[in-house]
Amino acid sequence: MSEQPVSHRVARPPSVPYRSPWLTPELEMLADAAARFFEERFVPREPQWSRDGLMDRGAWNEAGRVGLLCASIPEAYGGGGGTLAHDIVIFSEQARALVGSFSNTVHSGIVAHYLLHYGSEAQKRRWLPKMASGEMVGAIAMSEPDAGSDLQAIRTRARRDGDHYVIDGAKTFITNGYHADLVFVVAKTDSAAKGSRGTSIIVVETRDLAGFRRGKVLDKLGNRGSDTAELFFDGVRVPVENLLGPEEGQGFPQLMAQLPAERLYIAMNAVAQMERAVAMTVDYVKARTVFGQPLSSLQNTRFKLAECRSKAQIARVYVDNCLVRCLADELSNDDAAVAKWWVTQTCNEVVDECLQLHGGNGYILDYPIARLYANARVGPIYGGSNEIMKEIIARELFR
Repeated sequence: MSEQPVSHRVARPPSVPYRSPWLTPELEMLADAAARFFEERFVPREPQWSRDGLMDRGAWNEAGRVGLLCASIPEAYGGGGGTLAHDIVIFSEQARALVGSFSNTVHSGIVAHYLLHYGSEAQKRRWLPKMASGEMVGAIAMSEPDAGSDLQAIRTRARRDGDHYVIDGAKTFITNGYHADLVFVVAKTDSAAKGSRGTSIIVVETRDLAGFRRGKVLDKLGNRGSDTAELFFDGVRVPVENLLGPEEGQGFPQLMAQLPAERLYIAMNAVAQMERAVAMTVDYVKARTVFGQPLSSLQNTRFKLAECRSKAQIARVYVDNCLVRCLADELSNDDAAVAKWWVTQTCNEVVDECLQLHGGNGYILDYPIARLYANARVGPIYGGSNEIMKEIIARELFR
């Protein structure tokens, strides 16, 4: 079944007067430009990327040319010179367009900011402009086959050997893993240190690198065109100047400091997905007839969508509040954890209700609600599972 791209203007919740307090005319213009780009350039190719399990490498360069990469990185390093809000706008419009193959959140929102906050001046000037243009794709390698969300249990080792580190280990579930030219590897540089101590982040340039291997691109339930891969490091030699930060052993504090913003990205993407689900379902039930009348005339339909709209707006207001605090560098780790777990869980509930209202059509992948259902399911898992989020919140409660 053919499907026309849906303008982001009609994909917003109907008759909702609320306006995000952080939005500016400039950001609204950026949202319009990003929405047009995704609808015109990426949405038509998304089905093929999903079938291939991989997006075109050149799509990164396309996004770089129109300024959709590293929007919050200073212009001095090739970025857009914006704030976290600029990234949020771009990521949200991508989520609203149901483009699940393009993992810009990891590239621009996570990897680029690790480099900006902790990299040396030489590192920033060497890599950030290439990330902003799309010449280099970034990934961060934390998860391991036996570690998952437990970053204290990583086994990858980086042993100092003269002016190089020698890295041995395996990583899995690495977003952008297949295309990545720049991988930020979380590894133990002090094997005797207990728990999270002795962990460092080492930047690995993958091109023609001896001992570096990519495993298969993992076949996922949703976001199927996103190249999530296994990575293997067998005696990989990396110059010591590729250590992120001035000294070893700072990896865990670096990771913890950046996690609130990362979890806010996930929550805001989930808000955009909820809003899109409600909008497309309202359109569907108005056009669909059952027993000789529009599906929208049935009380159950109206009440279910009223509930979904309510949940989406409550999520929007809370995450907006988190973003305002994040922009002021005041967002706590536990409040970010609240946003991440509650909004992603609620997103799954809303999308499930909207799919149900599509009836049998909702189960068919030609309909965007089915693809959204599959894509949204990863929300409670990645960025630290929602069970981990609740533990973070509980620790603060009983601290």
